[in-house]
Order: sequence, then structure tokens, then C-alpha cells
Amino acid sequence: MDVILHGIILAFGLILPLGVQNVFIFTQGATQHTRRKAIPAVVTAAACDTLLILIAIFGLSFILLQHETLRTVVMSVGIFFLLYMAYSIWHATPSMNMNEEALSTKKQIMFAASVSILNPHALLDIVGVIGTSALAYDGTKLFLFATACIIVSWIWFFALMLAGSYLKTLRHAQTVLVRINKCSALFIVGMALYLAIGLF
Repeated sequence: MDVILHGIILAFGLILPLGVQNVFIFTQGATQHTRRKAIPAVVTAAACDTLLILIAIFGLSFILLQHETLRTVVMSVGIFFLLYMAYSIWHATPSMNMNEEALSTKKQIMFAASVSILNPHALLDIVGVIGTSALAYDGTKLFLFATACIIVSWIWFFALMLAGSYLKTLRHAQTVLVRINKCSALFIVGMALYLAIGLF
């Protein structure tokens, strides 16, 4: 349960800030005429995240577990990266354009894939944070950690799309987004401390 909880909290903390990827999914929920028409964007983003998570956890973990010194160095960098990211998220001012026209299925898939795989911030989050956090586990625990992260990703994107469809007329959307980022920053600081305690 500790491993699953760690995966859930870490993945949720990383995916919570409304960056390019999340804003796109949210706006698809808000701009598509029906929720069903926004599903291609959701599935594409979640599938891309799943692929990146698997590569980061099993590929990076396999390599670094063979070298204890390299593992320590990478985890230390990951901790500092978490703290830097928490600082950036805390001071970020999210914004979104709700006046976009509804995109076709093909354009949704292409855009969702690009903001998921080609987004440096998303790559650093998944490879640099989730991948290094996975170094604390092996065997069944590693599998549970990966599964927890992937499930959170899928649930989050679907929930975000639904939120967009419900909250498209919310007057104080900007304030809500700022508060979401503050909560995310606190989550990430907690994960940095958790990793530091385990490392040192």
C-alpha cells in the first residue's frame, strides 16, 4: 500500500498543474460539442503518458540499479529538480483560452501527441521524477508503482475533460487554477522530502 500510495501521490502531484497538455485536454472538454468528441484527445494524451512512464520506470531503473553511485547522483538531481519545479509551479500564473473552435478527431490526436511526447516539461517530469522515484523499488513493488502512476494518468485526463465540460461557464476559473497549482507545489515538495529521507 505504501508503494501504491507513493505512486498515486507522486503522479497526481506531477500531473496536477495545468500546463500545455492539461490545458489542451480541459479546453477540449469545454469546446467540443459533446464529451464523446473530446475522447480522442484524452486517450491519446493518456496513452502517450503511459508509454513515457513505462520507458522511464523500467528502462531508466534497469540501467541505474546496476550502478549505485549513478543512482545516488540521479536521485539527488531528481530531488533538486522537484524542489525547483515546486517553486516554479507555486509562482506560475496559469491561463487558458476558452474561445477555441472545436478540433477534428485527427487534429486532436496530433496535438495531444505533440504536447505529450514533444513537451520538454512533460519529459522531464516523467523521466526525471517518476523514473528516478522508481529506483527505490524493484520486482512487484516496481510493477505496483508503475501501475499506480499509469492509472492516475488515465483517470486524471478523463476527469479533466469532464471538468472542462462542466466548468466552461465558471466565472472564477483563473482563481481555481491558481489554487490547483498551489496544491500541486505542496505535493511535489512532500515527494522531494520523501525521496531525500530514503536516499540519505
